[in-house]
Amino acid sequence: MELKKILVLGVGAQGSAAAKRLDEDPGVAEIICADYDKKAVDNLVKDMKKAKGVQVDAHSKESIVRAARGVDLILNALPLECTKNVLDAALEVKANYQDYAATTSLHEDWVESIRIQYDVYGPKFEEIGRTAIVGTGSAPGLICAATRDAMRYLDSCDTIYNIVWEGVEAKRFQPFWWSPVTALHDMSEEAYAFVDGKLIRTPAFELPIKRQYDYMDEEITFVEHCHDEPIHYSFNAEKFFKGAKNAYFKYAGAGVDFAKPLYRAGLLSHKKEIINGTEVAPFDVVLAHVPPAPKFREEIKEIIDEGLVSDSGCMVIEAYGKKDGKDVLVETHVFAPGLVESYEKAGITAEMYLTGQGGYLFTKLFINDKFDQTGLISSDMLTLEQVDCYFKYAAELNITLETKVKEL
Repeated sequence: MELKKILVLGVGAQGSAAAKRLDEDPGVAEIICADYDKKAVDNLVKDMKKAKGVQVDAHSKESIVRAARGVDLILNALPLECTKNVLDAALEVKANYQDYAATTSLHEDWVESIRIQYDVYGPKFEEIGRTAIVGTGSAPGLICAATRDAMRYLDSCDTIYNIVWEGVEAKRFQPFWWSPVTALHDMSEEAYAFVDGKLIRTPAFELPIKRQYDYMDEEITFVEHCHDEPIHYSFNAEKFFKGAKNAYFKYAGAGVDFAKPLYRAGLLSHKKEIINGTEVAPFDVVLAHVPPAPKFREEIKEIIDEGLVSDSGCMVIEAYGKKDGKDVLVETHVFAPGLVESYEKAGITAEMYLTGQGGYLFTKLFINDKFDQTGLISSDMLTLEQVDCYFKYAAELNITLETKVKEL
């Protein structure tokens, strides 16, 4: 196996977590860590063995190309607005491509943006014999691989629920443990659901479901949230999800509790308005007052030492369908370290542990030459052999699946 050279674009909470894992991977020869924030880059690479840092302006394709020449893979952990430049740079330098998200930058309509990734960029990557994979964090990403895993227990699938509760809450004001701009952007939109074979918009923070799994101390209410999974599953329902006709993403946690009243008050609107003679977008005002996601060991320790309200959560797939002619529910739970354990194991947050390292596990599939697909795929399009390999790697990080098949 040839050692790989990897460009990590964006050294926020998730990019930095992945970079640190790559530094320990024997299949990696060199890591280039790049960001517009040179101080953040320098702070990251100073403790790494295989890394060098460069400053890159991701709003310039040429800047990315200069950093990416000669790399085997570009790992994109940047905001969504930069994706087109990174995709185009990957094609120019003929590199494989991995993205934590699915872009909004190719079209004003997000669904059309995703379709363009599949239908326009897919053939371009196929033409150069390279693989691009999008949606490779925890959700989307790990949860999509787990949803694929659930399909092995069904002959046909009717309905999929992806259910996420971010139950880590600090005593300090820390509503989001990942990119606040991405989180609030998602919170500012109507959601998507795949219903009766059609992708529809659903009201944000509405259509609640309640769940209390056996490891949860209380019943939690989960609501509609604008996320990638139902969109991806709608494209791939027949081939990868046993003909599923319905798919929902349901979300709960401190971030939802914080954002819901802001949304209802119009304070997540991107539309500029005049307030006391000053033109301002309410969204920008809110964002300016939300702290960034913690990523440095010292600040994470400080948060833990101050005390936590809770250190819990869940990531669950409920897949309803038929097996051997019977109605069944396949209930798959993802288990992973919480905040305190993540800090003790790796000096990072639970979100970094699951998303940054969950993303690294897709990178590890690249490093170990496990992708035979060319073109562009999303994380819900792994083969079951790749899913098995992914969760074999995940188990080494104490990220595991537990599946129950229940007759209805």
